[in-house]
Order: sequence, then structure tokens, then C-alpha cells
Amino acid sequence: MNTASHAPRRARHVRVPAFAPVAVRARVDGWTPARQAAFLGALAETGSVEAAARKVGMARETAYRLRRRPGAGSFAAAWDAVIGKRSGAKRKVTVDERVQRAFQGLLKVRMYGGRHVATEHKADNRALLAQLAHVRRSARGRGGGGRS
Repeated sequence: MNTASHAPRRARHVRVPAFAPVAVRARVDGWTPARQAAFLGALAETGSVEAAARKVGMARETAYRLRRRPGAGSFAAAWDAVIGKRSGAKRKVTVDERVQRAFQGLLKVRMYGGRHVATEHKADNRALLAQLAHVRRSARGRGGGGRS
């Protein structure tokens, strides 16, 4: 008897990276930031875009459309990380995304035992500091921020 086929299957523990939600027009039945986080959590649980979209009350096609929207880079990167797609290069954060992260923060999907259990809002201090440095450099370039 082959014991390898009877070995208990290890739970798939997928880490969902913190992400900046895609900015969309506010609609109760739309892709709210909470629904985006729940989708990524469900995607980590199921491994299926269709099942994850269904679980959050959305259609598979709208999930792909959301992923392709301008400003969806962080969401798409989190999606890729969840399904195990690796890109060779580190993703560049755009200026618009950095501003959004600095002032609105990130969403962190919490998983426990392979299940989405919570979503928390987290400040992105790195983006805030980078934005402040950018503002200071810009002010110095215009002649207003030099040292005496």
C-alpha cells in the first residue's frame, strides 16, 4: 500500500501583501476597498478568480476589469502574489500611487488557517516620508526652502 497517497495534505498558507485599493467611484454595489480586500482574501482561500468574485458578490469579468484600471498596480501585484505569479523585476510605485498610499494608507488582508479573517487599515509611513521628501525637493527647486 502506498502511504504517500494517504499522507495528510498540508494547508496552503498564502500571504496577501498589503495593497493600495483601486480608486473607484463610490457605489454600494461596486468594488469598494473592503470588497477588494475580501476578494484577495477569497482568492487566497480558493485559488479561483471566479469563486473569489462570486464569494464577494461580484462577477469574474468585473474583477479582471478592475485589475486593468489605471492605478490598479498595487491591487494587481497583490493578486499576482496570491496566485503565485512572480515577476523578475520589482514593481515601481507611481507618483499617484505614492500620494494615495501616503494619505490613505494600505489595506492588509489577515489570513489565519488559510482563511480570510480580517482586513485592517495600515498607514504607509514609507510612502508618507517619500512624499514629504519630494515636496521638500520641489520647494527647494523653486527657490523656497533653502537653508540660510
